[in-house]
Parts: sequence; C-alpha cells; structure tokens
Amino acid sequence: MNIKQLEVLRTLLATGSTIATAKAMGLSQSGVSRLLAQLESDLALTLFARDKGRLIPTPEATILARDAENVLLAVDRMSGHAEDLRNGASGPETVRIGLPSSMWENFAPAMLIDYVRAFPGVRIETFFESTTAINKLVEERTIDLGFLRIEGEVGPGIVVDRVASGQSVCVIPEGHPLAELEEVTAKHLRNVPLILIGRQRPNRMALDQAFKRAGVKQLVKIETHTNSSACSYVAHGLGITIISSFYANLYRHLPVVHRPFVPRSTQEFGLARADGVPLSIAAQALSDALKRQIQFSQNSK
Repeated sequence: MNIKQLEVLRTLLATGSTIATAKAMGLSQSGVSRLLAQLESDLALTLFARDKGRLIPTPEATILARDAENVLLAVDRMSGHAEDLRNGASGPETVRIGLPSSMWENFAPAMLIDYVRAFPGVRIETFFESTTAINKLVEERTIDLGFLRIEGEVGPGIVVDRVASGQSVCVIPEGHPLAELEEVTAKHLRNVPLILIGRQRPNRMALDQAFKRAGVKQLVKIETHTNSSACSYVAHGLGITIISSFYANLYRHLPVVHRPFVPRSTQEFGLARADGVPLSIAAQALSDALKRQIQFSQNSK
C-alpha cells in the first residue's frame, strides 16, 4: 500500500469514474485501474463493485476512505512543514550561538538583520563568552555553534572549522605621534600608556614576552577583558592597545588607526560545533550568516 493508491481511492470516491480520476491525477485510465487493483490486493478487500463499466464503492471503501483521507492530510502537513523548514518559515524553536564578548555591539546585530527576516519562525539565543567558555558550551551541547579563537587543543567531541585569521596590530588614537609610523615595535611603546587585555591568556603572555625580549617595561594604564572596551578606551585617548586585526576591524568607525605590531604574530579563529551532530537547516543558515558577516567586516573599508 502506498500514497498514490490512497490518492486513487480518494479521487475515485469523489469523481465516481476512472476516466475522471485519471484526468484529475494526470494518469492514464489503465494506470488508475492498476493502482486500484493493487490496493484491493494489499488490503484483501473489494473496494468497488464493477457494474457495466461503472465503479460502485462498497461500504468498506467508504469506511477506509476516512483513514485514507487522514493519512493524506498528514502527508500534506508533513510536506508543508518540510517546505517551511527549507524556506525558514519554521524550524527548531531556538538556535543557540556563542560569540566573543567583543562581538555584541556591532557584529552580532549586523549578522542577524537578514537572518531573522529569512527565518521568522526561529528564536535565536546568543551567548557572549570567552573562548574557554564557548568551547565548554559546545562540548556540553548547550549551544549549536560557537565562534572562538583557536588556542591549542579543543574539547573532546568538537569540530572546529577555521573561518578567519588576524595579525597583531597597535590601535592608536588619530593624531597620535605613533600613527605616523608604518609599523610599531615594543621599543616604540616605551613609556607609552598601554591598554592590555586578558592577563594569563596565551596571546597576552606571548605579548609580555615580546616586551621582555625587547628590554621594555610595559606602562600598563588599563587592564581590560574585551577588545571592544580596549578600542573604546583608545578612542578616548586613554592609551594604546595591541589586539588582533580581526577585532580591530570591527571598530573602524572609531577615531583610531591601526599599525602592524612587530614582532608579527597571527591569530586563527574558528567555528566550533559538536562532532557527529548535523546542524539543522536554521543553524547552518546562521553559520553561513556569521561567515558572510566575517567576510564583510574584514574586507570593508
């Protein structure tokens, strides 16, 4: 028994003839007769009496037609739901994404503008956390995907796809004397107020070592823990920061300039998800939206 046979039963009861049924379903008359015969064989019941070329529904056909209608309605609902899932009208109740804290102000809203229009039936939950916390949230499957800096080993059961990179840059207030340089070294920053991020983090520890090798004692004016706050402090003339160009590019609208910091270092960023767990259509679309916004934020001038 299959869906096409049930459609033949429903249409035959509505039209009363194989000719009309064939026309309505886009089949040949012999095709309709064959499907009806197969259905009767599968059910081991006679559904229509044949009388001088006419088909007369038996009481059993009338009873089973109600079941057939319910099955076909369920199939229609399933097809409609599948279409809604494809086009974004519905989906999982919530899609959860983890992002670094510095991406809440401009990046995340820009990423979601088109997404919420394309997926009106999906609720988005955003988590703004550190790389360590995002890694744990993905590992525990609290979130569907997370954007993070690639720092050593990731947690078990996690796949990270590299999606961006950056170079260390000095973020300097416009008009500052160091803005005249093509690149900045630790020696240029002797006695310059610094705004530094993330004590005890791998990148901060590497930066501290670069100053130590250069024989320069850091004049740390402000310790902070987000790239966004560091750039804002720079814009207000409170000092100079050294961060990844990836984050610096998110704050081009501020009155600051970027100069490469020497010795040069590269930062890698990835999109983490649980290994062996396919993303839903809605979650995959959010992943794609994030990648598009990354490309835009890093290429726009």
